[in-house]
Amino acid sequence: MTMSWRPTYRSSKFRNVYGKVANREHCFDGIPITKNVHDNHFCAVNAKFLAIVTESAGGGSFIVIPVSQAGRIDPHHPKVCGHQGNVLDIKWNPFFENIIASCSEDSSVRIWEIPEGGLRRNMTEAMMELYGHSRRVGLIEWHPTSSGILFSAGYDYKILIWNLEIGEPVKMIDCHSDVIVCMSFNTDGSLLATSCKDKKLRVIEPRSGRVLQHASCKNHRVNRVVFLGNMKRLLTTGVSRWNTRQIALWDQEDLSMPMVEEEIDGLSGLLFPFYDADTHMLYLAGKGDGNIRYYEITTEKPYLQYLMEFRSPAPQKGLGVMPKHGLDVTACEVFRFYKLVTLKGLIEPISMIVPRRSETYQEDIYPMTAGTEPALSANDWLSGINRDPVLMSLKKGYQKPNQLVFKAPVKEKKGVVVNGIDLLENVPPRTENELLRMFFRQQEELRKLKEELNTKDVKIRQLELELNNLRNVSPVGNNV
Repeated sequence: MTMSWRPTYRSSKFRNVYGKVANREHCFDGIPITKNVHDNHFCAVNAKFLAIVTESAGGGSFIVIPVSQAGRIDPHHPKVCGHQGNVLDIKWNPFFENIIASCSEDSSVRIWEIPEGGLRRNMTEAMMELYGHSRRVGLIEWHPTSSGILFSAGYDYKILIWNLEIGEPVKMIDCHSDVIVCMSFNTDGSLLATSCKDKKLRVIEPRSGRVLQHASCKNHRVNRVVFLGNMKRLLTTGVSRWNTRQIALWDQEDLSMPMVEEEIDGLSGLLFPFYDADTHMLYLAGKGDGNIRYYEITTEKPYLQYLMEFRSPAPQKGLGVMPKHGLDVTACEVFRFYKLVTLKGLIEPISMIVPRRSETYQEDIYPMTAGTEPALSANDWLSGINRDPVLMSLKKGYQKPNQLVFKAPVKEKKGVVVNGIDLLENVPPRTENELLRMFFRQQEELRKLKEELNTKDVKIRQLELELNNLRNVSPVGNNV
């Protein structure tokens, strides 16, 4: 284990935080976790549901389980299985707990509404199917304060901004020269940080698509990025010139050089960063590692204070994170991971706990936190308004204030034009896989058209019969 060798001068209330693995009966067992090697978490969790991307023979699927129904999962448990290609990312809407977005190798983004209590049968019909990317879609992120804005990043090197109130892309960010591997928003969603396979770090004004800052540091090849709340700082994980794993801290207004660089170790797995703005704690989890390191971030030097390390022998494929309002405040739980252990088909909750003797509510470790109510509508945000998240207290337990209903727009199929480019034009496939995806998509369209044609044929026949009946009845009526 490589520790931060800085002396710990300051006393921290989080210095004794420890990780506690849930008992076996509170784990989720028997889940055929996907074997896909794409560098995502394949897991999304909120206060109601746990969603996991699963291994499937044809197309792509994910399983949705109510978080309260832990234990062994039935091998025939219903799945969400509408995609024609592997599912690469899934994310729950932060304001509507039954709404989940997924993206896939079939170049589509889909929005699904999960019924209360979970799935009773396989779900194949999405609430919305969003086509705009010409290649597979590897990454999706919901806007942190606006109710109907979704960002998707594709292998066509483009980020599309979808207004789900109309079900169409309204902006295209086209400044990357390779595949975008990570997107992170600042607190009010007015800035977007991205990392890309070209190893550059960018800070973008998302509505205009303008790159405000970019960094290409030879000493630190960036893999993942996370905004550190309102600190005006960014943290990246990456690789040093000696191929060791490394983290770097940046000033978001000056990316010419990192403020701090710190070596972690010589392992090769990708390092995922997780930041908790309420406690200012940073968690680092390596793909394929069993451990999770954690630090405290401060505004003064040394900026990064190493706290401790949670250790476990089982390697993690990915990690889901429970939103704050889903935590157990009575146990002084400040963070909860859902760890994917592929070999065992196991999802293991890991609670990060601040040890306290008192049983009363600990105000100092639970400040007001981003809640489940949107601060803005999609149109408000698109018009240029920025607003901080609507905060909630965790003291009274979780009470759902949001009475809004998420509705899918009813719209006709037409060309999608963004920045003067029709995204649904026939883009020539670049690989055999793309050709197959396009073929499957066209097959699906043909099948739907045939079905439509058949129902119309039946309707025409029925109308013809009714017309004949009327003709046959009329002369009889006249004779009488």
